[in-house]
Amino acid sequence: MLADAWACLLYLYTVFHQLVVPCSHPEQLLVNSVNRQQYLGKWHFEAAVSRRGADIQKFKVLDSVVFTMEETDNETLVLTGHMRMGDDCMKQTWTYQIQPGRDDLILQGRPQRRNLLWSGTWANCPDCIIFQEVEPPLSESDSEDSLNRYMLYARQKDLDPDVTTTFLKKSACRNLKESVRLPQEKEYCL
Repeated sequence: MLADAWACLLYLYTVFHQLVVPCSHPEQLLVNSVNRQQYLGKWHFEAAVSRRGADIQKFKVLDSVVFTMEETDNETLVLTGHMRMGDDCMKQTWTYQIQPGRDDLILQGRPQRRNLLWSGTWANCPDCIIFQEVEPPLSESDSEDSLNRYMLYARQKDLDPDVTTTFLKKSACRNLKESVRLPQEKEYCL
C-alpha cells in the first residue's frame, strides 16, 4: 500500500513538473538571416536522435564523420563528409541551395526534404549546431513524417561528453528517444 501511494505521488509530481517546466526547444537559425560565414569550415558529427530507429539506422555503422562546409556562391553551400566505417573511409558530397523567403536549406535532388538549422546552445554548446532533416509523409493517409531526425555537430573533435548527454536528454524530453552516438575510436578520415 505504501509502495502504491509512493508511485502515485511520483506520477503526480512528474505530471506537475512537466506542466511547470515543459521541455525546452532549440532556437532555429534562419538560413536567410544568419551569418553563414560563421558556419563554414570543419564540423564533427557527434550524435543523432529521432522518434524512430529507422531514421538514424545508417549512422549506427559509422565510427566517425568529419564534415567540411563551403560556400561556392551566395546561394549554394557544399557539405563534404569524410566517414569512417570499420577500416574503410568514404567521402560523400551534398549541395544545398538557399532560396529567398525560405528558412531552410534545399538539398539538391531532394526538394521535398526540409533541412533546418538549430542553435547548439540548446545542448549547452555555443560551438555546436543541430541539423534537422524532415521529409513529408509518404502518403496522404500517413500522419507522421517519413523522416525526422536531428543531428548534433561540434567544431572540436574532443567534445565534452556532457554536451552530447544534454543533447540526448533534451531530445528524449521531446519524445526523440531513439539515438546513436558515434564511438569515434579510430582515426578520422580526411
